[in-house]
Amino acid sequence: MRYMRAAAAVTVACAAFLFPSPAQGQLSTQEGSHLRMVYFEGAESYLVPYAVRTFFNSLAFQARLLHYEPDTDITVLLADFEDWGNAGVSVVPRSTMMVQVAPLSFAFETLAANERMNTIMNHELVHVATMDQASGRDRAFRRLFGGKVNPIADQPESILYMYLTAPRVAAPRWFHEGIAVFIDTWMAGGLGRAQSGYDEMVFRSMVRDNARFYDPLGLVSEGTKVDFQLQINSYLYGTRFMMWLANTYGPDKLIEWVTRQEGSRGYYARQFQQIYGRSLSDGWHAWIAWEREFQQKNLAAIRLHPTTPYRDVSQRALGSISRAFYDEKSGKLYAGFNYPGVVAHVGSIDVATGALDRIVDIKGPVIYTVTSLAFDPDAQQLFYTTDNGAHRDLVRVDPRTHKTELLMKDARIGDLAFNRADRTIWGIRHMNGIVSLVRIAPPYKEWTRVYSWPYGTVVYDVDVSPDGKLFSASFGEINGKQNVRLFSTERLLAGDVTPQAEFDFATSVPSGFVFSRDGKTLVGSSYYTGVSNIFRYDIATRDLSALSNAETGFFRPVPRPEDSGLFVFRYSGEGFVATRIDATPLQDVSAITFFGERLVEGHPVLKSWMVGSPNDIKIEDKHLTTGAYKLAGGMRRESIYPVVQGYKDTGAVGVRANFSDPLQLNRLNLTASFSPTTSLDSDERLHARVDYQRFDWRARATYNDADFYDLFGPTKRGRKGYTAGLGYHRTLLYDEPRRIELETDVMFAGNIDRLPQYQNIEVDVDKLFSFEGTLKGRNIRSSLGKVDDEKGVAWSVTVDGNLAAGQWYERTHGTVDLGMPLPIGHSSLWLRSAGGVSPGSREDPFANFFFGGFGNNWVDHGDEKRYRHYYAFPGVDLNEIGGRNFVKSTLEWNLPPLRFRRLGSPGFYLTWMRPALFVGGLAANTDHAASRRTLSNAGGQLDFQLTTLSSLDMMVSVGAAVAFERGQPSRNELMVSFKVLR
Repeated sequence: MRYMRAAAAVTVACAAFLFPSPAQGQLSTQEGSHLRMVYFEGAESYLVPYAVRTFFNSLAFQARLLHYEPDTDITVLLADFEDWGNAGVSVVPRSTMMVQVAPLSFAFETLAANERMNTIMNHELVHVATMDQASGRDRAFRRLFGGKVNPIADQPESILYMYLTAPRVAAPRWFHEGIAVFIDTWMAGGLGRAQSGYDEMVFRSMVRDNARFYDPLGLVSEGTKVDFQLQINSYLYGTRFMMWLANTYGPDKLIEWVTRQEGSRGYYARQFQQIYGRSLSDGWHAWIAWEREFQQKNLAAIRLHPTTPYRDVSQRALGSISRAFYDEKSGKLYAGFNYPGVVAHVGSIDVATGALDRIVDIKGPVIYTVTSLAFDPDAQQLFYTTDNGAHRDLVRVDPRTHKTELLMKDARIGDLAFNRADRTIWGIRHMNGIVSLVRIAPPYKEWTRVYSWPYGTVVYDVDVSPDGKLFSASFGEINGKQNVRLFSTERLLAGDVTPQAEFDFATSVPSGFVFSRDGKTLVGSSYYTGVSNIFRYDIATRDLSALSNAETGFFRPVPRPEDSGLFVFRYSGEGFVATRIDATPLQDVSAITFFGERLVEGHPVLKSWMVGSPNDIKIEDKHLTTGAYKLAGGMRRESIYPVVQGYKDTGAVGVRANFSDPLQLNRLNLTASFSPTTSLDSDERLHARVDYQRFDWRARATYNDADFYDLFGPTKRGRKGYTAGLGYHRTLLYDEPRRIELETDVMFAGNIDRLPQYQNIEVDVDKLFSFEGTLKGRNIRSSLGKVDDEKGVAWSVTVDGNLAAGQWYERTHGTVDLGMPLPIGHSSLWLRSAGGVSPGSREDPFANFFFGGFGNNWVDHGDEKRYRHYYAFPGVDLNEIGGRNFVKSTLEWNLPPLRFRRLGSPGFYLTWMRPALFVGGLAANTDHAASRRTLSNAGGQLDFQLTTLSSLDMMVSVGAAVAFERGQPSRNELMVSFKVLR
């Protein structure tokens, strides 16, 4: 599941804002016994009792196994913001969990078939326990700082305070996901990734292909960044390593390592050394050596019977793949693809040449399945879904012309199947945790419900027979049972959901079963023998036969009309490869040994970890109270801690206090500091700031505002005087990656000596009123493994005004950024343009725009690519160029990044270096020849991303530029900057 820290609150806040009425009017709670369950009244009320039971059932087990007792309430938000189930956890500043109640995806059996709420609570509460559990020292720091400290860029000291109050948060993701998967598997009686055929396939394939195994440093610095599975590698490697430790040293020692008890070390790697008497790196390499030997034996077992020959159709691995369709008219395979270096897209493979053709980019792909795809072979039309990680849209595309048409917005329908007999589309809709079968008739603008199953039944991988008379689907039930069911479409439409036939593969998930071209059989895949092979089900005889004996795994069969062969997708380390096999029934198929089987045989204590039924939990004993979720009224203290700041050229010491509601929809921060130096006037030595932020409104008041980064220069953010401001944010369009937003701010200031936006422009103003309104939009896309934006458009229009000394000054400026990818992976070309105008006097600083410099501080927390902003112009001094109107343009080439596999340690390492080159031009005061200034510049910047404490990303940037102006000598600028917390 997702690992959620401070970003959790942002996600929740955005979701609350996108659905303002429910978030403000219908959020309800059930509280008591260390639980605060927050949910949307009405839509999710039916699920709350069961969710509460699964929570307490799992929490009781964490107490028994991990000796975890929460000090404060754990907030659980039930939400339906996505079409696939998932969850995330944060424990700083408070323990918070967000659960998406939609069904889990069983694609390729990457997730085992346990009931979703049970799986989620078991998994996520392991995260809470292992990250939140505190020793006496941790509790002492929590008392000192008034709680667990959330690391924030405004005050980098908070990184240290976070480690002192919650040190296990600083472990890498493979540690957290590995132990959570390990424990939740045995809590479910062995149903989980620790017993996954997919995981076995991944490591078996690596051994077969003699592929590189990542060590702990390489995994976090490269393996989770460039592989098509990205952070899924944290689950794969972490789970496998935990299993090896449990098998080699016993489950008790594993639990001793991952728990935070008295006498334990705060840092996970030092605790490993203390428990196992060897370094983590040494233990990891011992596991890899064991894994290679174990998988060689499995490969030998597979080869006891002849393996199925195959012939690759595609010229390269294609990463994640959707369901595919073969069009004999064009000789092409159509599917959705998502692999590193190329934006996810619907494309085609020429089966004769292997050539790939990109048809249309997919907005919002998901891992493994990419999109839901259906094909109308008669009309030569493809149907696919976008926003697959949110609420899905239905789109049609002509593969010949690449022309698209949006058919339904936020339909939440996937698992598409085209009925050739009546040209309808059948699909599965997810809503409020319920699965419904729907039917969409031409012109595909609205859907009708066929049937809705009760909570706990999951339906996926649907298909309709060529004659339209039969419907097939895979089913997962609340008890974990999985099977394929065959229905009469006529009876389904009449409300009869009694299957005509059904078959299963014991506990294995049946995947991708589709009808043959004659409609007499179904073909699909299953890990029935431990390896994903292709199976065929004869509808008339009800016989089930194996068609392949694969070494890695075959998936998503596509019948070929011209013979009995099949197109399938074989697994490789770089993703799935389109290939061709002969569909010949086999008498014998080899089975492999699961590591989990061997583990539980050697350590039968794991069988005792199975938790009882959530229905055994008596909710009345928990004394829960029901009420409405309080927004601002629910704010309480997060933390209080000392801070250091800078003001002008002096230092200051002070304190910061943070307050928020449990979901962090409302946040209040109070900071006060004092400059002890006597070089400042007495009325400038005290500094104060109050910040309030809701999901839509924000407010700020300052007095001699100080800033941590002013200690380092050259950019200064602190200002003399006082201010009081109010801001408002509204999202006008939220259709990721498309977004249009409106930002408005008003501010009243007094006794200022510098322009608020420009530090080097002196003014002497007793009172100032300012207004700024910005309308901005973006539609930016990137490929897997990206380090920067790769294609799209971003724009903004800003109107601002200042009232000073009884005079009103107004300005308007706009920006447009256009980007296109280059044939080189992760390389792009961008044209960034801006222009502005002010009707005021050129002599008045309030009426002018000012430009100059890179704009980065030596130590910073702003955008590291500051040269992209309209007011930057590297090569000249900050705010050196002024004008009441301007035009500016920059051409930027983002070069492919250089990745570092082993540079640092797992707790502090470099990930990549990102180079960029740019040339630009600026003309100011274009309407007045005497004061007109025309400049050009050229430069480059290298950004080095580094990570500390396993997950806190930072950036070191080095830039250089030269600026040219007619009649003036060229000027140079060198910039070095360290950005704290990306």
